[in-house]
Amino acid sequence: MDNAVLPPRASKAEPMLGYPINLNPPPPGFARWRRRLRRAGIGILAYNNGGNPYAQAPVPHHTHPFERRVVARCGRLYGFPADDLWGFVSGSGTDSNLHALHLGRTWLQDRYGVAPRCYFTAEAHYSIPQLADLLGLETALVATDADGAMAPADLARRLAHDRPALVVATVGTTFRGAVDPLPAIGRILANMPHFLHVDAAAFGGYLPYTAFAHLLWQQTVNFDSLAVSCHKFFGFHSPAGLFLTRRSLFDAYLAAAGRRHRAEYLGHFPGTLSCSRDAVKPAEFLYYTTPRMQARLAADARRILGDTAWLLAELETRRPDLEPRRAHPASNVIWFRHPGETVVRRYHLACQDGHAHVVVMPHAHRGLLTRFLDDLERR
Repeated sequence: MDNAVLPPRASKAEPMLGYPINLNPPPPGFARWRRRLRRAGIGILAYNNGGNPYAQAPVPHHTHPFERRVVARCGRLYGFPADDLWGFVSGSGTDSNLHALHLGRTWLQDRYGVAPRCYFTAEAHYSIPQLADLLGLETALVATDADGAMAPADLARRLAHDRPALVVATVGTTFRGAVDPLPAIGRILANMPHFLHVDAAAFGGYLPYTAFAHLLWQQTVNFDSLAVSCHKFFGFHSPAGLFLTRRSLFDAYLAAAGRRHRAEYLGHFPGTLSCSRDAVKPAEFLYYTTPRMQARLAADARRILGDTAWLLAELETRRPDLEPRRAHPASNVIWFRHPGETVVRRYHLACQDGHAHVVVMPHAHRGLLTRFLDDLERR
């Protein structure tokens, strides 16, 4: 081995409050599961989940069965019908968004004969306009309310009724933690050709375990696809994501895309934009869908929302001059006026437009939040 210097060992004691990263390590059961996978060769041999996890795999070493189980279990969390569900473990939330926009664009253009216009807000994740540019989509920016949620009335005004709408709604906007009103958006889109994608990268991990599960219940809200990050609330150790959609939509997309592209090398047209895909992550993430881990996640979800409400009340009492706000009761984000560089650097706060925010993740216990409040008062 060469003489490269390893970085310092990471620690959840690092006072990091500004980004949606869960620094709590997984329980010992996860390490045991990883050892079982390695004994089977997963993470040792060159495994590859190339192609559609529901089709015949082109190589012998893959974890498609694990991936299908992850999709089935997570699909239940978000209310997808078991008989109308397709998905895969993606490389990240952005990767899931890319697949959603490509699926939506292809399906709408094939079905209606005209390219869709893509609608989203300035509060959406920065990947959305980049992906729209990559895919050559015409875009329209929708206004937001004071807390950063999409304004349905403005969406209605901006819709072009001579072409389909590809709408990206966000449940947990990047900075202010706003929740776009999916039922109102759905009602506006009901009488026109559309594809509704929900980017729930940040909030999608914990909402199913709370009183706000209905916000992402597919059979009620009737969205078409969903993106969730695995490395945020879940605390998965490296970037990964979930992409979920209805099987009927995916099949129609597959037929349309298959008429334009060939993939004989794989033995089937994959429907995933990446050819080779990580086979280890789906096998590892399966542990996070087990009953024991689900119970831990549920406890974490309830606690972070309770601690977010407590933090807001404390900030309103101790530093009302910072004008702290919480965009939605389902949000684990508190944003406020910039508190000064010392506090920003110490707690790794994200800043934007003269404000900073705290994201209350499972590692952000009351002790850490109290130290943060004390430092704010000493400023």
